[in-house]
Amino acid sequence: MFQSPAARPSIFRRLLLALVLASLPGLSLAELRIGVTVGNLDNYIAYLVRAMQDRAKQVEGGATLQVEDSASDVVRQLGHVENFIAQKVDVLIVNPADTAATRKITQRATAAGIPLVYLNSRPEVESFPAGVVFVGTDERAIGQLQMEYLAKQMGGKGHLAILLGRLAHDDTRKRTAGVKDVLAKYPDIKVVEEQSGDWQREKGLDLMNNWLLGGREIDAVAANNDEMGIGAAMALQRAGRRDIPVGGIDGTPDGLAAIARKQLAVTVLRDPVAMGNGAVDAAVKLAQHQALQGDLWIPVHLVTPDNYQQFQRQ
Repeated sequence: MFQSPAARPSIFRRLLLALVLASLPGLSLAELRIGVTVGNLDNYIAYLVRAMQDRAKQVEGGATLQVEDSASDVVRQLGHVENFIAQKVDVLIVNPADTAATRKITQRATAAGIPLVYLNSRPEVESFPAGVVFVGTDERAIGQLQMEYLAKQMGGKGHLAILLGRLAHDDTRKRTAGVKDVLAKYPDIKVVEEQSGDWQREKGLDLMNNWLLGGREIDAVAANNDEMGIGAAMALQRAGRRDIPVGGIDGTPDGLAAIARKQLAVTVLRDPVAMGNGAVDAAVKLAQHQALQGDLWIPVHLVTPDNYQQFQRQ
């Protein structure tokens, strides 16, 4: 016999309650939706994205990440942000394509009332408005750590080549400034080359080949990241110059493996897992309206042939 809805109260009440809860702010049954746009999905950023995806699986209630690659295009990245806002995501995570071009991103996010986490590369601003944070590392201090180690390897004198990252990138400027902070204490170390390898292994290799072919005297190399450092070290090894210490930055798995192979003499670990976890954790807290603002610094570690094994992940 047909039963009216009134005769089946438990089923319909449960359905009605679920619909009501789903419509209330802060009580949605859906997973947390996080829109992610990265400056360039290169080697290190790929590790960061993987770490964020793994962390999202651990979020209570669930979280989904929609990841977009701006391919170093500021306009494209702003378009990603605007699309995420139109989709009404819960939180934005942005790895800036250009640290000097984040003003519109911050404006759009705050106007829409969507929390914003900047990741890995700090925007060139003194402070952030409420609901906006940065998760990353102190790049100038990292450059100082790298160069202090190399200066000791050089015995405080000699000829240094600096492999710069992307010139428009603020991390390039900060890391190099850290290197030069240390050089100010070592007047007998002279910078003989300072060119951009655009963060890429192949360009680091090409630049070093050119310097060697040109007869440039080089006693050590300070690279703004592991990839360029590995490229330079490959060129040096092919030329039979294993005596020249090369420093990298990031502490990627490839960078740590390069230390094990005696290609890199040193790197500075910017743990992508810790940073990716920190970004997702910050996004969750902001979505829950917890008080969070400013810079959330991730610790760094100097990695050398003496200690690299403790930083290798299984």
